[in-house]
Amino acid sequence: MRQNPARRAALLDGAIEVLAREGARGLTQRAVDKEAGVPIGTASNYFRNRDDLLVQAGARVYERLRPEENALTEMFDQARDAASYGVMLRESVGRVAAFPSGHLALLELRLEATRRPDLRTLLTERVRADIDENVTRHEAAGLPGGATAVLLMYLAMNWLIVEQLTLPDVFTDAERDQLVVQAVERIVGPFLTATK
Repeated sequence: MRQNPARRAALLDGAIEVLAREGARGLTQRAVDKEAGVPIGTASNYFRNRDDLLVQAGARVYERLRPEENALTEMFDQARDAASYGVMLRESVGRVAAFPSGHLALLELRLEATRRPDLRTLLTERVRADIDENVTRHEAAGLPGGATAVLLMYLAMNWLIVEQLTLPDVFTDAERDQLVVQAVERIVGPFLTATK
């Protein structure tokens, strides 16, 4: 297998775009080569087979969506009340919305995971790790609601993102913002005076 990291990243980014546009059925090594603008046959030098390509594309989406560590720390440090917590969530939704092909590719990968055990294992581990990290950061920041609030917000925000990416005209921007505010108030609970 080839080890040029920049070429591998370009191929995986091409795979993400193919998944988002054509779905998992359209994901072939030839389609990835074409999307990445590389000679036909290049993807086969980097990925053993289609399953390998799917698994690595899933990992690449998470790599691109994850904010830098200092940005994560800053987001949780600034969440001191319902309004700032809502801002943090809207920024998270905005980050995903700014990379729509990534989230659409993840939706395709989730569907494929029902048929591919290796992909299901990867996605399960990544999602569980993200949830656990969010719970840990939430609790370390002294935010109200505990683990249950984090899980409920995770589920609510994920569906809001799906709605925004797949049927963007169901809710206006103002309605989406208000839904985030209401979710924070109803799920996370009352914020006490920050003690930091």
